[in-house]
Amino acid sequence: MGDLELSCGLPPGPDFAELAALAERLGYQRVWIYDSAPLWEDPFVHLALAARRTTRIGLATAVLIPDERSEMAMASAIATVARLSRGRFRACFGTGLTSRLAMGQRPMTLAALERYVTAVRALLAGDAVEVGGSLARMLHADGLTAPRPIDVPLWISAFGPRGAALAGEIADGVIGPPHPSLPTATIASGTVLDTGEDPASDRVREAIGPWRIVDWHNAYATKGAEGVDALPGGRAWREELESLAPEGERHLLAFEGHVTHLLPRDRRLLDHIDVKRMVGDEDRVGVQLARLASHGFREVVYTPTGPDVPRELRAFAQAGRKHLASAS
Repeated sequence: MGDLELSCGLPPGPDFAELAALAERLGYQRVWIYDSAPLWEDPFVHLALAARRTTRIGLATAVLIPDERSEMAMASAIATVARLSRGRFRACFGTGLTSRLAMGQRPMTLAALERYVTAVRALLAGDAVEVGGSLARMLHADGLTAPRPIDVPLWISAFGPRGAALAGEIADGVIGPPHPSLPTATIASGTVLDTGEDPASDRVREAIGPWRIVDWHNAYATKGAEGVDALPGGRAWREELESLAPEGERHLLAFEGHVTHLLPRDRRLLDHIDVKRMVGDEDRVGVQLARLASHGFREVVYTPTGPDVPRELRAFAQAGRKHLASAS
């Protein structure tokens, strides 16, 4: 387990740079920022602010949505953060499941993701590539960004055999199941209990709830009524949501507060969430981290939520530090 990196993931918002600086002081390896234009502010602005507030911690994205920026805009933004962070940046891309569903659109295809990431990599290398039907190249003059080639690791979020195969062809790493040849990170929510605290306490449910109700959000958006109704409390959740908007507007409600906040209808699902996975005292959390390492993961991206994110970061860092040190 000594080789397992413990990082954290946070949404782009007013507290991101301050929390990134805290994560650096606590010893986290990297801070990953989310990207979804319907839900959060622009991640590159907050990455730039965090780059100025920190000196050691890595910066990364989980995950960038290609269709929100042209290939050239993406390459320029990546180059900017790479320069400001002095080489501490990693860019990870995905097909935009949540972001696109929240706008009533289907996720990108893997083929489109492949074309996009390949083009961005070529632009960062200083090559000319076809963008929008014409050749394009980064034309930034000396002193206006880092000279090409700009060496930034490009990862993708990939699941299933086709995703794994694509990652092996175009990526430097993966968020998803352990990959046979690439370093792999996994995302984990959870909380470290106070002494004598009940895992089913209100504090625990509030702390982990925003990530644990994602299954209901995704089931409704991808499988409709049948999918979400099959989950505990899903039918009542769906009926309340559907009472608020006509059919063509319900996608605007399904992801409200996604992974950061609990709406009243979401809070009524808290009795049904898993309060065992990555929830426990320092020893229990350490054992579960060790299990992830034994499965082949190189990095765990801890995603704290709830009313006291600094508390969650501190407690989880302590658990990770204790067990990483004892396993080294």
